[in-house]
Amino acid sequence: MVRLIGALVGAGFILVLLVSVISGASAYITEPPQETVEHRFHLHPEKMGLQSDGPFGTFDRAQLQRGFQVYKEVCSACHSLSLVAFRDLKDLGYSEPEVKAIANQWAIEVPDVNPDTGEAATRKAIPSDKFPHPYANEVAARAANNNALPPDLSLITKAREGGADYVHALLTGYRNADTYKNEKGEAVPAENRPGQGLHFNPYFANLNLAMPQPITADGQVTYADGTPATVDQMSRDVSAFLVWTAEPKLENRHRTGFAVLIFLLFATALAYMSYRNIWADKKH
Repeated sequence: MVRLIGALVGAGFILVLLVSVISGASAYITEPPQETVEHRFHLHPEKMGLQSDGPFGTFDRAQLQRGFQVYKEVCSACHSLSLVAFRDLKDLGYSEPEVKAIANQWAIEVPDVNPDTGEAATRKAIPSDKFPHPYANEVAARAANNNALPPDLSLITKAREGGADYVHALLTGYRNADTYKNEKGEAVPAENRPGQGLHFNPYFANLNLAMPQPITADGQVTYADGTPATVDQMSRDVSAFLVWTAEPKLENRHRTGFAVLIFLLFATALAYMSYRNIWADKKH
């Protein structure tokens, strides 16, 4: 009797759960969630087509050096690269003396300890150091940025959907909310326009973000190789650089994957020929 009651209770629970799932799915299909303002005005980034894209992609080192220059002169004032060391810049084509000079001349010194007193101190960076944080701590970072914490950019193209395309779109996507209209010709509702200290960008998830437009005008950075420094070009270059910071060994991975693919094809061919040879005199 006890087992029978337990079985009936279990069957009843499963039946209720099944009915709930079916009812929920039916309600979702017949009455889909109401479209939000953020959804109506949100834009998706377009593909840039970087040289590093695809299974056989490689880095354009000239572009990476330009992107590093944009990071150094524009982005490093607020954003850190805590997973990247100065010596890693040799992968971008910089020589060892150039890397030493970049580290030594970096605007922010590296935290250290005075060996004589044991007190906190700072010193010039050396190639083995990671890029120093622009702020002493999170509280200082928020105080300087309208209570918003600037994210570390080391893995930003891996952490954000759309990767480098999203970063490029965000940097070039700032708009005036008072005059902006979506594809349907709708104006941004007053309650969704940016408040004090916020900035409208339809590529950002909730449309308004604390970061002001960092790359504001052509020629903001002067490229050593003579490339015209338009807003779009600078945004592309720093996006490409951030792809490298997120995956500096991408080219090695691509080469290894290609070699493994060739090996597997060769091994498959040998296995098939062995199979045909072993069973050649057998009736099927």
